[in-house]
Amino acid sequence: MTTVDLMDRRDHLLGAGAPIFYETPVNIVRGQGVWLYDDTGRRYLDMYNNVPCVGHCHPHVVEAMYSQSQTLNVHSRYLNEDVLDYAERLANLHADPLTSVVFTCTGTEANEVALAIARAVTGGHGFICSDAAYHGNSAEVSKFTRVSQQAEEEKASEIRAFPFPQGYRSLHDGVSDEELTELYLAEVERAIHGLRSDGIRLAGMLVCSIFANEGLPSIPREFMPRAAEIVRDAGGLVIADEVQAGFCRTGDWWGYETTGFVPDIVTMGKPMGNGMPVAGAAASSELVDEFRRKKRYFNTFAASPLQAAAGMAVIDVIEKEGLASTVDKTGIYLRGELRKLQVGCEPMADIRGHGLFIGMEWVQDRDSKRPDADGASAVVNRLREKGFLIGSAGPLGNILKIRPPLVFKQEHAELFLTAFEECIGQTHYA
Repeated sequence: MTTVDLMDRRDHLLGAGAPIFYETPVNIVRGQGVWLYDDTGRRYLDMYNNVPCVGHCHPHVVEAMYSQSQTLNVHSRYLNEDVLDYAERLANLHADPLTSVVFTCTGTEANEVALAIARAVTGGHGFICSDAAYHGNSAEVSKFTRVSQQAEEEKASEIRAFPFPQGYRSLHDGVSDEELTELYLAEVERAIHGLRSDGIRLAGMLVCSIFANEGLPSIPREFMPRAAEIVRDAGGLVIADEVQAGFCRTGDWWGYETTGFVPDIVTMGKPMGNGMPVAGAAASSELVDEFRRKKRYFNTFAASPLQAAAGMAVIDVIEKEGLASTVDKTGIYLRGELRKLQVGCEPMADIRGHGLFIGMEWVQDRDSKRPDADGASAVVNRLREKGFLIGSAGPLGNILKIRPPLVFKQEHAELFLTAFEECIGQTHYA
């Protein structure tokens, strides 16, 4: 069946307009490690997927899921020691206050639970977030999605947004890191004050710990710990969305370690099960107990033995293969080599990120910083033709997004760099 035939069938069965990558979509039939294979046998270097965080079809994870599925899988209203062992092991990877876990199946559900915990504990209802955030698809969580781009009549009265902190398109140019921190913290305080002025009690702040969907901006060093302090002083709780940042993506186990703060609640998702839907929210036992006392939460497919088996296996691989250190080493190498290419490539205006999560700001010209979403898309599609899969993202659609499985090594980075140099050399930008 041709790509056109498949797309026609997809539009009919899934609905015309269902999101899909690339101008010429890829019919993926198999994956192994960092590689994906299409129906013709052609392989692609996967530099986008964080769901199979320890690599596509990792044998240890596959075996753990296979073995558990042959033994038992039930909902969470039975005692099961494997589930408790997984919860304990997961909690032990977090900062000391985070000792209990509420399991879910998706990051959206985890964020729903986190919001409910914060509201149950504080008695507040209002939240602050970044003005270009994304935390999930549900009716409640989608209220936080790119608030600055929502029509006024669509904005939720209990959600207030502040400009996300960044160095490249900052609130003011030519100021020190300390001054920039103060400018952005003032915006956080302004958002809290807006809720208070309208008689809405603060429940907390929900942010991605590295502002991934905002384009991985360079954050002023003291912003996150001080923003957390401001929220707590105002009576709220701090929720760190680790769905993209967690599980050693940054070279640290958690993004909040990278940006220097300790949250009250952490949400986790995609990478937890390497493809098995596993997610959850972690907090102190006091917070979770209060949530359980006030809310009746149950999820048929969450806290299952199969989830626990997959989750345990992912942690096994990260630890046994030393992926945190290789992520850091490979990420440093890749960013360094990209900066060398940046010298001769006008639109590659800024390169930033942590570990194996890199964002490249693509612009029409560096002086004006005019975003070039079309140019970024052209690069993504040209790389796809060469067998390398990346994405474009960010609030302006002009950030080249690199986020490969954690088993991505320097040898893979070298293959990409050769293709990327050829790609930008084939354009008028070079």
